[in-house]
Amino acid sequence: MLKKIAILLEMIKFKLTIFAMPFAFTGACLAAGGVPGATVILWVAVALVGARTAAMGFNRIVDWRFDKANPRTANRAIPTGEVRMAEAWAMVVLSALLFFFACSRLNPLTLQISPFALALTLLYSYTKRFTSLCHLVLGLAQAFSPLGGWVAVTGSLAGYPFVLSAGVLFWMAGFDTIYACLDADFDKDSDLFSMPSRFGRRRAFRLAVLFHVLAFLLFTATGVRMGLNYWYYIGLVLTAGALFYQHLIVTPRDLSRIKASFFSMNGVISLTIFVATLLSLLTMEN
Repeated sequence: MLKKIAILLEMIKFKLTIFAMPFAFTGACLAAGGVPGATVILWVAVALVGARTAAMGFNRIVDWRFDKANPRTANRAIPTGEVRMAEAWAMVVLSALLFFFACSRLNPLTLQISPFALALTLLYSYTKRFTSLCHLVLGLAQAFSPLGGWVAVTGSLAGYPFVLSAGVLFWMAGFDTIYACLDADFDKDSDLFSMPSRFGRRRAFRLAVLFHVLAFLLFTATGVRMGLNYWYYIGLVLTAGALFYQHLIVTPRDLSRIKASFFSMNGVISLTIFVATLLSLLTMEN
């Protein structure tokens, strides 16, 4: 049983869940004007674990035939038979129930928007079948993260800085566009849609740069909108450096370091903005 659980967690890259949390806590801290209550922190974390686990598990289920045919993903747990389809579905259903339960422990509005947030993350798994805008759909799903954190604290959308969610949307869309370059040829041959398969790697990288410039501008607008102090802007400088480094080490001709870019820089950027936001809120004069 423990071995099976370990395989399931590796299948969905559970350890990377930590990278999905900072933006939700950024929204929660902005709503609270500092550190939220322990109960909110607990249930926001549980909700994120449930939502991401359900979404990743669902993605592995619906894409297993493509994963099996793709040399890069052929050794994933479902194509190799290490995880049975029933086991994967059980994980998805239980994780979704955990997500809804956690949302119910926060406030009514959090529970009301939870089906839309989860549905959007599940829809993403199908978008590569019909649109090259799939990367933006993933970004939109991720954009619910800070919004959810805000609503978890306030129980309302009043005052929420939607520019923050817009920034998350373009930040994630840029990363996903770059990561999709790994499968550009396979996607094209398999009639799957992505920006790299449709426009080519070089143009896809240019679009990713545009997305990340927009994300940086929107993150800057968040600081202005919320009246954050110099700590936040120090964090933005570090964020700009991380974005630049990501585009420096990965090019359309050399994708060998793309995992370092996609995973490490994802974590650095989300964590940096969260810490910078929290430091700003804690040092602002009332």
